Amino acid sequence: MNLQKMIIPAVTTLLSASLLFIVRGITFRVLHKWAKKTETDIDDIIIKAFRTPSLYWCIAIGLYIGVVVSDIQEKYVFYLSKTIHVIVILSITVAAANLSEKIFSSFIQRSNLPIPATGLVYGVLKGVIFVLGFLIILSVLEISITPFITALGVGGLAVALALQDTLANLFAGIHILIEKTIRVGDFIRLETGQEGYVEDITWRTTRVKMLPNNIVVIPNSKLAQSIVTNYYLPEKRMSLSIPIGVSYSSDPEKVEKILVEEAKKAVGEIPGLIKDPEPFVRFIPGFGESSLDFTLICQVREFVDQYLVQHELRKRIFKRFKKEGIEIPFPQRTVHLKGEKEEQKPD
Repeated sequence: MNLQKMIIPAVTTLLSASLLFIVRGITFRVLHKWAKKTETDIDDIIIKAFRTPSLYWCIAIGLYIGVVVSDIQEKYVFYLSKTIHVIVILSITVAAANLSEKIFSSFIQRSNLPIPATGLVYGVLKGVIFVLGFLIILSVLEISITPFITALGVGGLAVALALQDTLANLFAGIHILIEKTIRVGDFIRLETGQEGYVEDITWRTTRVKMLPNNIVVIPNSKLAQSIVTNYYLPEKRMSLSIPIGVSYSSDPEKVEKILVEEAKKAVGEIPGLIKDPEPFVRFIPGFGESSLDFTLICQVREFVDQYLVQHELRKRIFKRFKKEGIEIPFPQRTVHLKGEKEEQKPD
């Protein structure tokens, strides 16, 4: 009799959960087809967020039906009811965390608000939701949170010492996000020489994607203490200085005119080269050992544009110098040799 009492609820639970799984699968297929036809992506986000939690709901409802049709003792019904409540609350917490992350990410990407969309922000947001869900579960289980708070207070010092590096990286990452001196998407150069785009700022590390398509992983605490050049602050536009040397027989006025003409002509033809402010030339550093040294100064749209701009401008300037008969000299040295007669002493 006792075995029969156990088998009937178990079979009912399995059948109910299986049926709910089938209904869930069909429902999500229909919803996916409907979501593809809509222009907004909010429905896709909601469907993806509830896909995993819906599995827990099927199990919880199956357990509930099994409990209803069962004839087990009241104390066991109490424990099963608590289990169902925990499963439902946990699933809702997971759904809320996933949904908030997706909606927040979509909102930040579409808006121009100065909020950093980084892994650290998402982690903090999801962490807050999971903590709230955990507290609700403790409340449902009628477990007082006072002992937990006391235990956290007593063991807080030990945990802080054990996780010193982790906490240092976490707070350094929060400091970087709040200060906004380094943002996701910025092009930066570290004091050690590595440079690239900031891919993400997580709770422990900052990831920088270098131009050769490699990732540099930097602990947040190290990044906060190092000297960093941000080529996107205060704006992406930057000056480009190109040193050019010509022979001492050249006319400085003519050289300056040619360089400015070629730079102005290249604006609009070379990607990344911009007009405002207009290119100009300075007779700096001036008198070199073998040449007259000029500096052509122009503006590029952002840091990585300088490579193509230098490449194309140097080709144009070389062709123009060749056409105008302006020589780009090689390094020269004058060496005086004493003859053998001068070195020999008279008898």
